[in-house]
This record gives sequence, structure tokens and C-alpha cells, in this order.
Amino acid sequence: MKFEDEPVPGYPLPILPGHVSPGRLERVLRSGAFAVTSELDPPDSADPQDVYQRARIFDGVVDAINATDGSGANCHMSSLAVCALLTRIGYAPVMQISCRDKNRIAIQGDILGGAAMGVCNVLCLTGDGVQAGDHPQAKPVFDLDSMQLLGLAATLGRGRYLSGREIQPAPDLFTGATENPFAPPYDFRPLRLMKKVESGARFIQTQITYNVARFVAFMDRVRDLGLDKRVPILAGVA
Repeated sequence: MKFEDEPVPGYPLPILPGHVSPGRLERVLRSGAFAVTSELDPPDSADPQDVYQRARIFDGVVDAINATDGSGANCHMSSLAVCALLTRIGYAPVMQISCRDKNRIAIQGDILGGAAMGVCNVLCLTGDGVQAGDHPQAKPVFDLDSMQLLGLAATLGRGRYLSGREIQPAPDLFTGATENPFAPPYDFRPLRLMKKVESGARFIQTQITYNVARFVAFMDRVRDLGLDKRVPILAGVA
């Protein structure tokens, strides 16, 4: 999908009235068009050029780039840092936030700091357990889960910390969440998705679709609940 005011790849679109983010993602999703996103694996490096080289692969191909946050409980450059670097060269990335490693104080600081650097797209995740990654001796936090994190983001967007203290100006956030249609109990997954939408998710990205029949059954139930009319759902592929 091409927009009339679209710049060359690597430069953000102007923010439309009623929108909060400068990138393609919100525009494409609000228009109802087919959207494509890709994850950028953060480097094991302190060189910003490693981030830029990975991002340039996606120029003109995707509508948004997700910067993972310790995916699989493995340590890499932080999602906030990757997003901050990408905004320097005109991208509008999706900052993933995992509840595994940070408490609500650190998370609120990261969201506010990201917004100050132009990072408006935020994907709220509970996070994989530390036993799955390369630091199994780490102490997990899990102060919040993904639904509570969505509520936290909504509170920040209204100009308040969870403590009630005022934020001025409030951050502009386009918040999303993930869903896993392939984990039992299967009947609960659409209902869990509904809770995330009610908690403030404006878009959904699913886990990787290895079982198409299971995904079809999930989406049938999602449509029965009318959730496909309330929030765009991006199917995960690999």
C-alpha cells in the first residue's frame, strides 16, 4: 500500500489527525489494508551500525520492524536502545517490552523514555521464563503480566504513573499485544485475546503459525466474538 505523502524508505510518515505514531504501521492497520512486520534480532554488539545494517534489509518491504526484548530469555542489545537507534535514521519501530526482567518502575521509565525519542509503537509481552535462555540463574521479576502492562500503558497515555503522579505531557502510544492460538486450553485463547483488547491492545501479533488448522479454528472463534472488527490481527509466520 502506497501513501501519497510517503517519503523514501527509512523516513517516517507525518502523524495524521487522531493517530499517535509517525510510521506506516498505524496507518496501514487503521486503513484495513494487509500489513507486514518483521522482527529484528538485536545484535550482540555495541556498534550501532550492526542495527542499521539489519534494518536496511527491510526497506520498502515491511510496515514496521519489531525490536525484540530478550527473546527466548537470551541477552542481546536492549529493545529500547535498538528502537532509539532506528528512530535516529527515520524508522518508527515497535518496542517490545517483556515483564520478565523489569518491575513497574523500570517499565514506566522505559516507555516514557522511548516516547521522548519518538518510539510510539509498544508491544506488551509477559516474556519467556529465564530457564529457557542463556542466563538460567537470573532472577525473574514478573511484577506485571501482559494484560497489566497494557493497563499500565493506558494509564501513562492518560498522563499518570501507576502511583497516580501526573505526567505532563503524556506519552503518545500505539500499544499492541501477542496471542498464542496454539497453546492449550485452545478454547480459552480467544477469550484471553478479548481481555487484551479490553485492556487496551490496538493490534495483535500472534505466535508463529505452525498449525494452520488450529489457527483457522482460533480465528473462527475470534470472529464469533467480533474481535476481528475491534482490532487488527497479524498472523506470525517464520
